Amino acid sequence: MQNRISLRHADEFSANHNIQELHAAGTLWQAIRHEVKLRADFEPIMSTFFHGSILNHETIEGALSFILASKLDSPVVSSMAIREIIEQAYACDPSIIHAAEIDIKATRERDPACNSFSTPFLFYKGFHALQAQRIAHWLWHNDRHSLAFYFQSQMNMLFGVDIHPAATLGCGLMFDHATGLVIGETAHVEDDVSFFHGVTLGGTGDERGDRHPKIGRNVLLGANATLLGNIHIGEGSKIGAGSVVLQDIP
Repeated sequence: MQNRISLRHADEFSANHNIQELHAAGTLWQAIRHEVKLRADFEPIMSTFFHGSILNHETIEGALSFILASKLDSPVVSSMAIREIIEQAYACDPSIIHAAEIDIKATRERDPACNSFSTPFLFYKGFHALQAQRIAHWLWHNDRHSLAFYFQSQMNMLFGVDIHPAATLGCGLMFDHATGLVIGETAHVEDDVSFFHGVTLGGTGDERGDRHPKIGRNVLLGANATLLGNIHIGEGSKIGAGSVVLQDIP
């Protein structure tokens, strides 16, 4: 009974910290660690997983680089090499880890199935795919295209998410379920956009150059929505599930 009470307290810990309070330096990481300590007490069989993923790390970037590297490695590119690349990206561009923190808060706030900050960090493939793309995007803009494509390929195989490394993504994004999500090379997504599974931001097939959708702030893209071409979706728009959009939406 004590363990079940502890886990409930972990959820309440997250619920009682609003987004404004969590902007204080280090607070989100402290919240995640607190939750995971309670999870480890509640589920001892997963203690090694919780310690390896979270509790053995001093910083959020250290933990996230470990989690991503353990997923994105392959027989020919080791997890150690992948982790070094990710840590280099975080060191050179701290905005990448800041974006990850905002993504966690967005998922906790908008996904009714998410009752803690540690849940997406540990378990949501949409969050992991989004963070992998942020690294691939950094590699792309540092002219390391082959490595960026490697990240894209691994994301596709592991998570069923295909995002071109050159695509520009804002902060506070939520990839709910994420399976089948496709975002093309010249797509641009502003902050606070929510994606459900199966969304495509693609080209029409007969264009070159700037040929993918531009998504404004606070847009919601329903499951299996298909948006094609260099179109603009205005701030706050809601695109219904299964929609096919070929023209601008103000």
